[in-house]
Amino acid sequence: MHAEAVAGVVDRVVARYKRDATCMVQILREIQEACDWISPEAIDRLQSTLGVPRTKIEGVAGFYSFFYLQPRGKYRVLFSDNVTDRMGGNRDLRDRLCNALWVEPGKVSEDGLVSVAMTSCTGLCDQGPGLLVNNYAIGQLTEERIDRIAELIRERVPMTQWPAEFFKIEDNIRRADILLSSDLTPGDALRAARARAPDEGLMASNMRSWREGLPSGIGGPIAMLDEIKRANLRGRGGAGFTTGLKWEACRNAPLKAGHQRIVVCNADEGEPGTFKDRVLLSKFPDLVFEGMTVAAYAVGATRGFLYLRGEYRYLLDHLNAVLIHRRREKLLGENILGIPGADFDIEIHLGAGAYVCGEESALIESLEGKRGTPRNRPPFPVTNGYLDQPTIVNNVETFAAAAMIALNGGEWYAGMGTKHSAGTKILSVSGDCERPGIYEYPFGVSIRQVLEDCGAKDTQAVQVSGPSGVCVAPNEFERIIGFEDIPTAGAYTVFDQSRDMFEMARNYVHFFQHESCGFCTPCRVGTSLLKNLMDKLHKGAGSPYDLAEIEKLNLLLQSMSHCGLGHTACNPVLDTLAKFRPAYEKRMMQQDFVPAFDLDSALAQARQMTGRDDAGAHLSSVHGGAA
Repeated sequence: MHAEAVAGVVDRVVARYKRDATCMVQILREIQEACDWISPEAIDRLQSTLGVPRTKIEGVAGFYSFFYLQPRGKYRVLFSDNVTDRMGGNRDLRDRLCNALWVEPGKVSEDGLVSVAMTSCTGLCDQGPGLLVNNYAIGQLTEERIDRIAELIRERVPMTQWPAEFFKIEDNIRRADILLSSDLTPGDALRAARARAPDEGLMASNMRSWREGLPSGIGGPIAMLDEIKRANLRGRGGAGFTTGLKWEACRNAPLKAGHQRIVVCNADEGEPGTFKDRVLLSKFPDLVFEGMTVAAYAVGATRGFLYLRGEYRYLLDHLNAVLIHRRREKLLGENILGIPGADFDIEIHLGAGAYVCGEESALIESLEGKRGTPRNRPPFPVTNGYLDQPTIVNNVETFAAAAMIALNGGEWYAGMGTKHSAGTKILSVSGDCERPGIYEYPFGVSIRQVLEDCGAKDTQAVQVSGPSGVCVAPNEFERIIGFEDIPTAGAYTVFDQSRDMFEMARNYVHFFQHESCGFCTPCRVGTSLLKNLMDKLHKGAGSPYDLAEIEKLNLLLQSMSHCGLGHTACNPVLDTLAKFRPAYEKRMMQQDFVPAFDLDSALAQARQMTGRDDAGAHLSSVHGGAA
């Protein structure tokens, strides 16, 4: 694309975002979608139109793995490399596509048409192996489908003309409870919240009062908060913080002049093996948006964001259409339900491939158009969040549950689940089972019950809550899903007896090393050292010394890392080492320390090419002897 055309694209995109540099991530995404990459000419134009230093623009673009500062082709193919994709043969399918397109993995074809590489989990674990083409998801890969994709790329067929069935993503709802069987009519939860105020005039007064940081009357927002507390709703993103307390802290936070309260839905479910939010947003978007609006009413917020992971780009147009419909029905925008002062709207920001942005403060940094680096806390987002304004950040599932609580009441919700874990939990079940997909249970369901329901046989282990969670062995299958036993963000990955648990842990370690944001040295270096140690064991060069080093790394990462990624990076190794030690011991071929780097092996190919394949002569020359 010529420089003039690039400048035209940049100007149109920047104008659409009103020259707001806090929208930098969205601006860069739209420029790349139009130009295939973010060229120096585009950065030059951005620098002049936004008044932002070039180094900052490049720093933001360089942070996210889905942004390209070098040409990566008209078709950018990324194979999902989660452990379940590996189990489904993704590497063989990648090699098949590369051979068909005459391109090396990780590189761009000589004609500049296509690149093929790997990426982290794309949220298609129930229908993998999967891939992304220009960030649009394709699942259920087979050799036949790969051959067809290669043909379409070779013929330069626009993606808008590719077969529609390629982009069909199944919901695979296997067991539904209160959320996945919801038939909520849009607006019902808001009307129920309004009914808790003595009259509409008081509700409008409450909305204005909370927005301005003043005390409100009885009922309305206070009544809604009381219902959330009565329900004992806890965050569904994994940490399990009490939702009512978070919302109340935001509501009570003082507002500075010109500030407002913010509601953020965290839909950046990047934990490998998790895909429940994908289904909620695909099938029940009104339930989620209704929950966000209920939260806005409770805390007095006027602006909301849904931060959608980049791998779910295909959902963006669908979700925006739902928002447009809600505005038309007076369920968003000004004077919601016709009530003066009840103002709240939602906009969607799309991520760009950064697992760390699932952490709430990193997500807020990204919303502000920055690199997704986790913040130091305190202060917490409830007092100093988006643009230093009081902000609540909750998971997709949490907001869906909040809508149901607004509709049916807190006591109804608290009556499900267990004493310490009220309500239901949606599990993303994948791996070695007959019926992978989405399962919703009241809290308290056992690991064994889920295995029976999904058709798992001869199960060796279950990884709950992804790499940062816990690996459950057969003698623990009576344990339950709940905050008092095994908390989870939703991932539930099944491994049968044919699987190598060391290789499972090694895949997760590679994931953590790839997704480390690099901000803090302990995590940046520690995850790389951990990866190297696991690779060394994989090659059969391990010794007891290496296992001791892993233990030391765990202590370092837990005590010194800036955020949760580093704190949990060793979890899959330590869990599998404790429960499946033979998988490690069979790789420890040495009793004494052996260096990971073997100079003789590294030079073997060069000696063979030059005809000097005498290893002894080579070693002699290394030590100063005659060649």
